[in-house]
Amino acid sequence: MHKFFQWRRSIHRSLPLNPRLFTHMPSSPLPSISRFLSHSPPAEEEEEAYDPPFSPTRTETPKTEHKPKIISKKKDRPPKVTNEINSGNTTTADFPAKSELPFDFMYSYSEISPGVDPIGFREPKRFSPFGPGRLDRKWTGTSAPAPQKPDLEKLAAERVRVLGDPLSEEEIAELVEKYRHSNCSRQINLGKGGVTHNTLEDIHNHWKKAEAVRIKCLGVPTLDMDNICFHLEDKSGGKIIYRQINILLMYRGRNYDPKQREQIPVMLWKPLSPIYPKLVKNVADGLTFEQTKEKRNIGLKSPPLMKLTRNGVYVNVVEKVRTAFKTADIVRLDCTHVGTSDCKRIGVKLRDLVPCIPLLFKDEQIVLWKGNKECD
Repeated sequence: MHKFFQWRRSIHRSLPLNPRLFTHMPSSPLPSISRFLSHSPPAEEEEEAYDPPFSPTRTETPKTEHKPKIISKKKDRPPKVTNEINSGNTTTADFPAKSELPFDFMYSYSEISPGVDPIGFREPKRFSPFGPGRLDRKWTGTSAPAPQKPDLEKLAAERVRVLGDPLSEEEIAELVEKYRHSNCSRQINLGKGGVTHNTLEDIHNHWKKAEAVRIKCLGVPTLDMDNICFHLEDKSGGKIIYRQINILLMYRGRNYDPKQREQIPVMLWKPLSPIYPKLVKNVADGLTFEQTKEKRNIGLKSPPLMKLTRNGVYVNVVEKVRTAFKTADIVRLDCTHVGTSDCKRIGVKLRDLVPCIPLLFKDEQIVLWKGNKECD
């Protein structure tokens, strides 16, 4: 039986015949033959042509049964030693937390001058960086003072007990060889913030699994390495057994127990630095306005004593400035790419350590004057 598909009609039927098209064509039986072939039905023996659908059909795949995973139950392990004050679980820690540490809490212990009082604050003093209601100490804008004065004799006896007997030379050499290399995993980096409050917690975390910790100091704090060593030993209770330029190794002590140490509350954010008095005066002490202006111009035109790099090691800067003041009254330091804030920090350190008078901070250049009296 013949089947005709209406949508597959020949082009000759769909288009009307125009008699003008055949006027220039020769009469031949080819048009009639092509028309006959276009309408010739397929043979009955041949199978019908496969007509694919317009959109692919989804083939149903047999569903595989997933076997349930067998989860092995772990054996009961002892709970980890965590800092309850710093943990986020409010059920285990009662706030406000009480800390019996004998010193005042500050953001930085080595980079703040205790003798200089701020003249203003950039944020309200009621915003404590330890979090609202998390500490029993009141935040004054720069520190959280201890509620009572510490007993120095008791603290010294406790520190001696934790340190135990002094290390022998062989034991010190063994610890130094183990922790002094740059690829040591027990390392803490100190930047321009110096010995910060959260650094103490990092030191105790390393002491849980290691006897000593490697401390690498960079930037402005390296101007006074003695100050860094003092605050590290005083606040953490350890002892520095190795010091090489800006590399320190701090030993925890023979009788150190991480479970019995005092918990250190962590600062949740960095407080904004307060506003301090102006570092450079318009007229230097002991000079007139014209003399101050003249010395500033001389300092800018003089060759730089040395060039400082960003986050470098400034261990020998103080000695070089003192030596230069023996032959010159004004010294210039080239601090290109160091940053304006770091330049002012360097000037404050040199003012107290050399001592000297900073005259100018311009275009990352520091101009220092030794003053009317010669430095010792």
